[in-house]
Amino acid sequence: MVKPVEFWFEFASTYSYLAAARIEEACADAGVPLLWRQFLLGPVFGAQGLTDSPFNLYPVKGAYMWTDMERCCADLGLPFVKPSSFPRGSLLAARIAATHADAAWVGAFVRAVYRANFAEDRDIADEKVIASIVDEIGQDSAAVIAAATTPEGKALLRRSTDEALERGLFGAPSFVVDGALFWGNDRLEQALAHARAA
Repeated sequence: MVKPVEFWFEFASTYSYLAAARIEEACADAGVPLLWRQFLLGPVFGAQGLTDSPFNLYPVKGAYMWTDMERCCADLGLPFVKPSSFPRGSLLAARIAATHADAAWVGAFVRAVYRANFAEDRDIADEKVIASIVDEIGQDSAAVIAAATTPEGKALLRRSTDEALERGLFGAPSFVVDGALFWGNDRLEQALAHARAA
């Protein structure tokens, strides 16, 4: 039986934008089930002693990353605009993705949030922006946001982030297949091959 790929992502993560844009189609083509796993990088970085994104803490690395993102997006045919603020908060969007992880529309939502952040320079920390994205993909933003902001909805994201820490995730995007970790957008194909072999 083919094992699923767990896609662990964070909306502030640049390289997760690349992975999110292609993972649903890649999994479908490979015949591999996909599980959307939203988590927060802040607590993960904090556990490593980091107070900010490594791309901000190490400016040379950050400068390379933005150049690399331009190249990678061009290769994939993805629009890209360097955000005017990085990393942006995305708590509401993350709660929605965690609460509605099994919804048929979650992939469209995830891609739209990434596009807003990394192609349109929209403030994804703004509830109005997130509500408009939910409406744009044909869902009831009031109902979706209400479900995600209940105590139960908030707890889902906390549990997911705790699980990421417990399982040794240290960055995003990460792919987990049958307990094996693959880190980085460029490891998606390895994860898919591992899922098929498993």
